[in-house]
Amino acid sequence: MDMTPQEYQAYVKKVEPKSPLLKNLLLAFVIGGAICTVGQLIQNGWSAAGLNQEDAGTATSCSMVLLSAVLTGLGLYCRLARFGGAGTLVPITGFANSVVAPAVDFKSEGYVTGMAVKMFTIAGPVIVYGVTASVIYGIILVLLQSF
Repeated sequence: MDMTPQEYQAYVKKVEPKSPLLKNLLLAFVIGGAICTVGQLIQNGWSAAGLNQEDAGTATSCSMVLLSAVLTGLGLYCRLARFGGAGTLVPITGFANSVVAPAVDFKSEGYVTGMAVKMFTIAGPVIVYGVTASVIYGIILVLLQSF
């Protein structure tokens, strides 16, 4: 079968399954909102335990990272992501998942050559560009404040 690239694209468009866009949007909204609600409940718990607002926020971030890492290690975060799609990309839990998931997947290759090497495969660029953007933003802020 000999096709031009345009004919192939038309064929692919015809046979590809249609994505249930509205369903995916609603699930992402509900799951993302549920994750944020859990985070708010955890923060309220830390505040009720006597932490001030800033310390409660820090403890909440740590708790959410821990919770996401544990759920990823147990294989539950992956199931949630299959169901909720983009809703599980809430920054702090999604980031923790992106670090832990490759570590779990490559554990059989050893602690150094498997887990340690693969742990930051996805998260590494995010860290590098996040830190770089922060430095650039900081320099711009300092320059603007000096004028």
